[in-house]
Amino acid sequence: MNFEDFIISPRNFRTEDWQIGNKITKEIKEDSIVLLFVSDYRGANGDAEVQDFTAIRKEFYKLSQLDFEIPIVDLGDLVSGKSVQDSHYILQEVLSACHYKRAIPVIVGGSNDFAFSLFSGLNFHQKNINYTQISNVISLKQGEIINEHTFLSKILGSKNFSIKNYHHLGYQKHLNENDSVKLIKEVEFDIVRLAEMMNSTEKTEPFFRKADLVTVNCDAIESFGDAFSMNPQVNGLNRREICAYMKEIGLSENLKSVGIFNYNIYSENQLNHQLLAQMIWYLIEGINIQHSHPKERKYEMFYVLIEDRQYAFKRDTFSNLWYFGDDDDIENCIPCSRKDFDEAKKGWLSPRFTKN
Repeated sequence: MNFEDFIISPRNFRTEDWQIGNKITKEIKEDSIVLLFVSDYRGANGDAEVQDFTAIRKEFYKLSQLDFEIPIVDLGDLVSGKSVQDSHYILQEVLSACHYKRAIPVIVGGSNDFAFSLFSGLNFHQKNINYTQISNVISLKQGEIINEHTFLSKILGSKNFSIKNYHHLGYQKHLNENDSVKLIKEVEFDIVRLAEMMNSTEKTEPFFRKADLVTVNCDAIESFGDAFSMNPQVNGLNRREICAYMKEIGLSENLKSVGIFNYNIYSENQLNHQLLAQMIWYLIEGINIQHSHPKERKYEMFYVLIEDRQYAFKRDTFSNLWYFGDDDDIENCIPCSRKDFDEAKKGWLSPRFTKN
């Protein structure tokens, strides 16, 4: 497939040597970070006309490139297909090209249902996917048409998809149908409320640590003044919190694909564009930090006795991150926090450590 027919190349911006725009190229490179902007909002009751991402690029390109070593590619703007299904198909082809080169695609814009394409594109290249989503709503509606209400049921219910873990972070009780929440809990996927994510990333960091795919629904971010998302909310993660979480996403040891969806591209508020640009920047910082970490790790083992039964915790001596389990292969241990260990010493063990 010739991507030139479906992608509008970004315009050039004048930047200084120290700015990230000076580092950006326009062709997919091996082991790079690939930005692609999407204008199709039909899944969120918007339209599919090509939007102008210039204001966001201006804010992003002028940020510092620090000592980033990973190549950054701005592929451009995806032209929407005649139908939503066409847009999904085209995007999956681009994603596949990225995965073949071990590049991490970062899809910016478009409605939240494009998470389906990110999962489908990754599922072609690997199995047992760890998927983490930040979203204020859990919708498991059924339907032939893919949109922001049906995409999750299509991911979780497809026989062709191989999902190992699903973590849903940031949901707000007053916005959700109780049956959907109950169903997610019944199949023993993790659900974390917004209140548990605020002020600190420590409790929810373990849900990002092994994630292959992370998508962020901008509806989970509070709007200030002009609407930040397609479905703006007065409550949500604040500006500092979402940037901290973007960095945690980048720090994932297995990260292969990221989506930032439902951003209000129709906004003319410079502060909205600035926040989205900084979200992308913190994601890139996290990815660079993770790639600088040593591959060989050492672990300290700790044992806790609860009701005459012994449980093991491990601490990574380099990163100071914690795991539950005594398996020699760290991949078979469950990421956890220091607080989980401290609570175990007091006699309380999180149910997610003992579920099968």
